Amino acid sequence: MTTLTQFHTASSAQALAQDLAAFVADRLREGLSSRGQALLIVSGGSTPLPFLDALAQLELAWSQVTVTLADERWLPPGHADSNERLVRAHLLQGPAAKATFVPMYTGEATPMQAHGLLEASMAALPWPADAVVLGMGSDGHTASLFPDAPELPAALDASRLERCLAVAAPPLPNVPVPRISLTRRALLDARALVIHITGPGKWALLQQAQQTGPIEALPIRLAWQQSQVPCHVFYAD
Repeated sequence: MTTLTQFHTASSAQALAQDLAAFVADRLREGLSSRGQALLIVSGGSTPLPFLDALAQLELAWSQVTVTLADERWLPPGHADSNERLVRAHLLQGPAAKATFVPMYTGEATPMQAHGLLEASMAALPWPADAVVLGMGSDGHTASLFPDAPELPAALDASRLERCLAVAAPPLPNVPVPRISLTRRALLDARALVIHITGPGKWALLQQAQQTGPIEALPIRLAWQQSQVPCHVFYAD
């Protein structure tokens, strides 16, 4: 199965961030208009920071928007490598401070111990998401779905009902701490799926990932090897 992909390019990473913010805001407004609420799922890392900054300044009914993460490193929210910290610092500011944020880190010793609580928390969100914004690592991972990881078959199993999954610490150069990640079921339960990347290296890897091959080798292929949700690629050098 392959879904339709639309490509959006810009002259710079900053211009791309503005374009993506406008695109996502429009998806949220559609959700607000049709059902009185909206759900946004975002990712951590350095690439989305200008996008989050731009989106935070746009006017919409933020008090009716729920925000959560595609994945989280199992670290307290004050830690430098916490995705929650990035979202709070870059998105939940200005007008967007009125949004409801649902964290993934719960304080338990391990993500496995928190799985039941997190599953209930994720299930209670107003699905489908109006937009899921994903990045892509240099190894082809997305969210915390890493190539050939032991958890990957369960995460990609379309018949499984779980929306999140505990993930063991990945190898370097990824931050080597355990994670919690949304599964295929949750990532594709959306009205719009976005891949946000910058730089020629990521572009070359994206081209490779769009070729026929196993998702296990390049988990970003999940975005194309499905027919549930339109995929939008936002790219700049």
